[in-house]
Amino acid sequence: MADRRPRLEDVAAEVGVSTASVSLVLRGVPGPSAETRGKVLEAAARLGYRADRAASLLARRRSRLLGVMLEVRSSFHAELVEDLHEVAETRGYDLVLSTVTRTRDEARAVETLVDSRCEALILLGPDAPAARLAALDAQLPVVVVGRPMPATAGVDVVRAADDEGTARAVEYLAGLGHRAIVHVDGGPTDIAAGRVRGYREAMGRLGAEPRVVPGDQSEEAGTAAAHTLLDGELPTAVVAFNDRVAVGLLDVLIRAGIDVPGQVSVIGYDDSPLARLAHVDLTTVSQNTHEMTERAVELAVERLEGTRTEHREVVLPPTLVVRGTTAPPCER
Repeated sequence: MADRRPRLEDVAAEVGVSTASVSLVLRGVPGPSAETRGKVLEAAARLGYRADRAASLLARRRSRLLGVMLEVRSSFHAELVEDLHEVAETRGYDLVLSTVTRTRDEARAVETLVDSRCEALILLGPDAPAARLAALDAQLPVVVVGRPMPATAGVDVVRAADDEGTARAVEYLAGLGHRAIVHVDGGPTDIAAGRVRGYREAMGRLGAEPRVVPGDQSEEAGTAAAHTLLDGELPTAVVAFNDRVAVGLLDVLIRAGIDVPGQVSVIGYDDSPLARLAHVDLTTVSQNTHEMTERAVELAVERLEGTRTEHREVVLPPTLVVRGTTAPPCER
């Protein structure tokens, strides 16, 4: 038996009872005597028997698994997953995680979730075309988190109002007295498009000239943007696409001897755990991760349990979290 996993039959043979009796004991179902229960539990522990979860789920014809796709390098996604676990458990579901990495794309990550018999998918910030997500939703319920989708896509969406988030950041900086406010873009994604749109509209309302520095979603983008800003006229404030970009920006500015927030104020986006570190103390825009995850699980479960058939989009208002990287502009 040492070369294979102990089976239900092994426990039954050890005790001298039927496999049905062993199954009843291990599932906590009434029937076997107290003496039999004790013997079965002792034998199972001694043999190292563990129930085959996959076989059990297959027998019940439902896996009660929600598949979650996430970007492995995103601390914001990590926080969402932690909340998703908590919320899913209260609804009687468990999660299967599949990551997107430098060498593993979204298609492969989603394929793993489908192969794992997940009943519904919760995709964190996917980049796939709307048509592909719609085709996937025809197979099983899909909830897109964080990304706006056209109504014709036919998938459930939970997201923050990204344009409103960057607009609030600009308006807060303007209230401190800033006018030379730069935005570091997040690249060619729908999420980035919403944030840059909010920035431009807010700058227009101020009568100020918008300036967008190209970037992406990484710390390296923030580093490159900082060098671009240092090579020209330095703004008094920067609104970054996300916290990772903001941290890359901060690193270069501080190493260059620029006082933050004395000379340049910086605002991120996501209110990730990174932003809350004492030595970062980043002013940022919060997307309210707990409510976002609650609504995402709720949408998935509604579809699975047949209480709703039409698709929905839930848009949550973002909030500005003020910390130590913003202040009124200094006189130059």
